[in-house]
Amino acid sequence: MADFLYALIDSSLARNALYMGLLASVACGVVGTYVVTRRISYIAAGVAHCVLAGLGAAHYLNVVLGWTYPTPIQGALIAALIAAGIIGWVSLRAREREDTAIGAVWAIGMAIGILFIYRTPGYNQDLMNYLFGNILLVSNHYLWITLILDGVVLGIALLFYHQLQAVCFDEEFARLRNLHTGFYFFLLLAMTAVTVVLLSMVVGIVLVIALLTLPAGIAGRIARSMGQMMVISCCFCAGITITGLAVSYGPDLPAGPTIIILAGCTYIVTHAITYLRGLRRG
Repeated sequence: MADFLYALIDSSLARNALYMGLLASVACGVVGTYVVTRRISYIAAGVAHCVLAGLGAAHYLNVVLGWTYPTPIQGALIAALIAAGIIGWVSLRAREREDTAIGAVWAIGMAIGILFIYRTPGYNQDLMNYLFGNILLVSNHYLWITLILDGVVLGIALLFYHQLQAVCFDEEFARLRNLHTGFYFFLLLAMTAVTVVLLSMVVGIVLVIALLTLPAGIAGRIARSMGQMMVISCCFCAGITITGLAVSYGPDLPAGPTIIILAGCTYIVTHAITYLRGLRRG
């Protein structure tokens, strides 16, 4: 850990990684609270893996056909929003086939992306970059993008706090109170898709899924309200990310997998402590 502290003084890359970890924690903490509370973690994972389809298609169009647009990040965003729309429609209209639709979108999205990458001349991107990213190579450009993302996520969370809370906890009751649950559900999916796309460009798909679900799952064991859960989730996310960066820096380990393992261990320990306390009270 001491090596990472020294690096923060001498290296702008280490400082950018720290800033990115803190900024990503805000979006993941807030969006992750909705994802875990609404129990759409599998949907978020399906959308995340469809990002590869948009990236591959955009690279193919840029290189083979000479198109300027869409850029890779725009292609990823389009693919994620389409996937979120398909899954959301199936979830609302055909609940008995929701798992099948998610699995199909997940598999087809990745397959399309791999085919486009394979057919793009001179483009043989390592898929590990999509899965785990490299937070230590984040640029100032992505720091600003993540800062804007945090502002949008916090704005939506504050503006539609009660509506999204109702959709997450008791959608049937919200529908009886004439709340447009379909609109807010799609808004939630769109917010999740945008968060996944923008953050996966830097930290990778797998790390985004971990940061969306595990810290929020830990916070759910402690918090007594959705607002508290968001704050606690952001704090856990930031703490886990910074600790993972510090632990991985000295031994030169991949930061993404280290953060994921640390988050998973924290999640397991938290559940074990909660379980043991329940036994003692019983």
